[in-house]
Amino acid sequence: MTLSRRDFVRFTAGTGALAALGQLGRTSAMAAPVGTYRAMVGVFLLGGNDGWNMVIPTDARHAAYLASRSQVGIPASALKPLTNSTYALHPAMAALRPLWDEGSLALVLNTGTLFAPLTKATYNARPDLRPSNLMSHPDEQGHWQGMRAREGSSDGFMGRIADRMAATPTPSLISLAGSTLAILGRQSASLAIPSTGTMIRSGVNPAMTARNNAINALADGAAYGTITDATGRSISTSYTQANTANAILSAASSVENYFLDPVTKAPLTSDIARQLIRVARMIEARGSLGHARQTFFVAQGGYDTHSHQVVLGNAATGVHADLLGDLAVALACFHRAMQAMGMAQNVTAFTMSDFGRSYRSNAQAGTDHAWGNNHLVVGGNVKPGGIFGAYPDPTLGGANDIDVSGRFIPTIAQEEYVGAIARWHGVAAADMPYVFPNWTTWSTAGRGPLGLFRV
Repeated sequence: MTLSRRDFVRFTAGTGALAALGQLGRTSAMAAPVGTYRAMVGVFLLGGNDGWNMVIPTDARHAAYLASRSQVGIPASALKPLTNSTYALHPAMAALRPLWDEGSLALVLNTGTLFAPLTKATYNARPDLRPSNLMSHPDEQGHWQGMRAREGSSDGFMGRIADRMAATPTPSLISLAGSTLAILGRQSASLAIPSTGTMIRSGVNPAMTARNNAINALADGAAYGTITDATGRSISTSYTQANTANAILSAASSVENYFLDPVTKAPLTSDIARQLIRVARMIEARGSLGHARQTFFVAQGGYDTHSHQVVLGNAATGVHADLLGDLAVALACFHRAMQAMGMAQNVTAFTMSDFGRSYRSNAQAGTDHAWGNNHLVVGGNVKPGGIFGAYPDPTLGGANDIDVSGRFIPTIAQEEYVGAIARWHGVAAADMPYVFPNWTTWSTAGRGPLGLFRV
């Protein structure tokens, strides 16, 4: 679809469209990063993924796990153990086990929002050190995407990374999940593209000449003052970016050949798969786009599993299993596509989520809002067999639980987790405090980014 410069458009957030109008006048500030191409792909699991049913201990702790999770606990016989470890994946995530065996999957245990290192004693004694509004969906999504644990954010960590990267005609920061906090920078532009179809126009009706004349006047706004001129130029830039993205998304590509159901060999149709297909398409086009670095945000919803998380009598099945199955297959296929491009070592995908779920299940065969959580990192450059952080003491009301429901205090801060990926991505040490406002807390006194990568 060709977009006319002279047509005023607004791209709807509901279709994951270009988020340019909210980014007027933003430009990038620094030279291009050095070294080989790298891409980071943040996968946000909206609603608060139950990471305790995603990564499960297989040793003596499994008995305590089953005792606390009487409604949702998965028996050992159904698990997918990870070789040479004491952990297993949810049975629906079997597609990721080959990645573990080849050394392309890492686990990060009990990570989450932290303002300062906390023990149970300091949590109880020092409310001023707690993150604000814990266990609230909007606040915790803001904490993860904005990386500010005790205040609101108007920009996100991916946007701030882009602020420190070179400007390109088509932004190298791309969302497949609409205009979201993570991609908002202070200076840089970002691009949001839909998971299906191409950029569409709205607001223009060919039969309404008066409206179109007004739209054309705004797009050619040089004669109407500085603000109108700036708006018109930004709209024109958006048209150009949309045309570029549409050409990539419409062109023939073999990428889709790697996104097939491992059993039926049918094309994947889940929304998370469609988003990752488009990420792969944009990585494939990195050369023509002039991108030395690319940053992507994708999302999968449905993880607020207060009830019916599992099917009673078969906890390995249900809503949560379906979500994790779609996620695992999509991530595995994405990694295979990167391998086919020869780019697996240059691309890292990683999960984020609002918060973890309570270790204790509830009477509705679900779990409730909690705090610490487990996460996955996929890429050809992760350390083989990498398990980072510590699984909490599973005792309800125990040393890591802030109440008696298994709401565990994280032992790894978001900054230590995501900061490791940002450093690998190419963020300079001097820029880490800009990208992560509380970086000093997590880079001193023996703290620092996790050693996720081989190099």
